Amino acid sequence: MIVQLGQLLVQAGVMSQDQIEAALLEQARSGEPLGLICERRFSVAPDVIENAWADQYAQLTRTVDPATEYVDFETLELVSRRQAWQFGLIPMRFDGTELVLVTTQANLRRALRFANNILGVPAYFVLADPEALGQALARHYPITGLKADDLGDSAPSRRFIDARR
Repeated sequence: MIVQLGQLLVQAGVMSQDQIEAALLEQARSGEPLGLICERRFSVAPDVIENAWADQYAQLTRTVDPATEYVDFETLELVSRRQAWQFGLIPMRFDGTELVLVTTQANLRRALRFANNILGVPAYFVLADPEALGQALARHYPITGLKADDLGDSAPSRRFIDARR
């Protein structure tokens, strides 16, 4: 069962069910995204909306093992080594016109933002566990001093950001 964005916000204690119902009515009238309405009308922080949206997205996508997934090596050139480690993602291949990227649930929010703002191609994400993604990053984007378990399940350290291609 897929949990709707409004349900996630209520479960997190950020909004009441009455507020969600009011936001849904406004969405039906205006056609605006629910998250935008919640931000504007109920002062929900954009970070909270992004986290809830990433949680919802994670429910909709599939989990893969990057070691067994087909990787088109030309797509690896779409991101630098630094970007791959910093955002915890690997572009795997094109599925028609959409780029398939793999990340972890913990990195999904930042990876989505990176893909939307930087890559400039339609894309969607699949998920992997942190250890498997770390191993794939070490294989496809080796950086001296970084190893598979450096990815972990938390935000990458400052040295990922400063690493050079």
